Amino acid sequence: MPKGVPTEPGVKRLAVQVPDHPLSYFGFEGEIPEGQYGAGTVKVWDKGTFVLTLREPRKYHFILKGKKLKGDYRMINFKDRNWLIYEVTPA
Repeated sequence: MPKGVPTEPGVKRLAVQVPDHPLSYFGFEGEIPEGQYGAGTVKVWDKGTFVLTLREPRKYHFILKGKKLKGDYRMINFKDRNWLIYEVTPA
């Protein structure tokens, strides 16, 4: 998400689908060298759980229950790997 996850209802942001990462990457923080995929600093920004309430081919509804992010969110696919993410209601 180039501009980050929206934190206010109604604000829509771009989310770009990337390849799945191995589960062994869970919790990784550190530097990825220049010239490698995903180069730069990697930090865990939030931790928590989610509840998937709707899953359709081009639409997801879910509730985030993180330390920072809490709320009811939607993701809608609008072109190839490009999605819109927005918060419906804060938790």
